[in-house]
Amino acid sequence: MENLDRFLDVALEAAFVAGQATLSHFRTGVEVETKDDATPVTLADRAAEAIVRERLGRAFPDHGIVGEEEGAERADASHVWWVDPIDGTKAFVRGVPLYAVLIGLEVEGRVEVGVAHFPALGETVYAASGRGTRLNGRPVRVRDTADLADAYVAFTDAGSFERHGRGDAWARLRAATAYQAGWSDAYGHALVASGRLELMLDPVMNPWDAGPFPVLLREAGGRFGDWAGRETIHGGEALSTSERLWPQVAALIGEREAPRGG
Repeated sequence: MENLDRFLDVALEAAFVAGQATLSHFRTGVEVETKDDATPVTLADRAAEAIVRERLGRAFPDHGIVGEEEGAERADASHVWWVDPIDGTKAFVRGVPLYAVLIGLEVEGRVEVGVAHFPALGETVYAASGRGTRLNGRPVRVRDTADLADAYVAFTDAGSFERHGRGDAWARLRAATAYQAGWSDAYGHALVASGRLELMLDPVMNPWDAGPFPVLLREAGGRFGDWAGRETIHGGEALSTSERLWPQVAALIGEREAPRGG
């Protein structure tokens, strides 16, 4: 697809500059507000999103932009950028360095470009369709684990599975895997894409939280989507794993708990 390299270059630059802005507030005791949906937001979130919007809007004035903090512009365009200026604000405000700047470009309903930048870690995982997935410039692939019993699985909030009707599925996966690690947010999906974990699960997910991950996983030989295995950022939930492990994961979560959204 034409222009993918330029789209990726602009997204990488925007994510880096926005990330630098977040670092100026990180571990400074920045004031935290609570939004109507009971999630936290800070000056750093708003400043970072403004930077990304300005750079994407200047480079691609006909594209749509949907951000977590400032809403949608031209959301019916053929090319729509999904932006989360700080994914993992709860981590950010506690000084935990796992938060991310997320940018994904959806073209006619398919994510073709994705950037997950972790400013406090100095890590950037990125991809464009047909170009492969890279971590700080190095090509990466999903881990080639053959058996779920040897897999490491990540999650963000252990209590969220029960709250969102996924408690039984989570219990089965927890029993079937070798190790379970929290504090993940976007980092868990990036770890799967870069071959450091085998599985990341979110029982609830907004599209801006998911923006870059379909292409990051697809280009790394894995899959990202809803719990039924459909590649989407609009499923209201999310799962990242390898194609090799997907049949085992699917057998455990199955159709016994049909996913919501679509």
